[in-house]
Amino acid sequence: MFTYKVDEELTLKMIEYRDAEELFALSDQSREHLGTWLPWIHFTESVEDTKKFIHGCLQRYADNDGQTICIMYKGKIAGVIDFHEMNWNHNKTSIGYWMGVDYKGLGLLTRSCKVLFDHAFKDLGLNRIEIRAAEENVKSRAVPERLGFVQEGIIRDAANMYGTYVNHVVYGMVKSEWMNHS
Repeated sequence: MFTYKVDEELTLKMIEYRDAEELFALSDQSREHLGTWLPWIHFTESVEDTKKFIHGCLQRYADNDGQTICIMYKGKIAGVIDFHEMNWNHNKTSIGYWMGVDYKGLGLLTRSCKVLFDHAFKDLGLNRIEIRAAEENVKSRAVPERLGFVQEGIIRDAANMYGTYVNHVVYGMVKSEWMNHS
């Protein structure tokens, strides 16, 4: 399984079934924090739900259609980054991410994304990474902005959030820009 030590405090590792209890506990204690922008949290009611999520992640990995990474801070799961919608014909992907409420503001997500984007462009041979975030989700939008992604546009009424449609801001990075930027 994929494991990468970023520094003394931070390690990235591929999600595994044995992460289910810890991951569920993190999402459960972060329920209010996550629920604002991530409706899936309301359907994650047990460790079994988290195991089903992990099963889907591992199946996508086996199908070469994604990779779900746990952000480990001082040995504990702090959040998740998910490469999804892998398009190998066009060498591109999109990502999603979330952090546990107790791990916000430590720079863990930005540091983790930087390492994973290096991996995506250099090792996986991808040419494009896209990040979408709700227009009002300033914290989530700050990650691609800090990493030099280009704001490419806004998709109007992109998601139904609890009966209200929200716009998504689309950010993109291509390999040539990343190699010059990082």
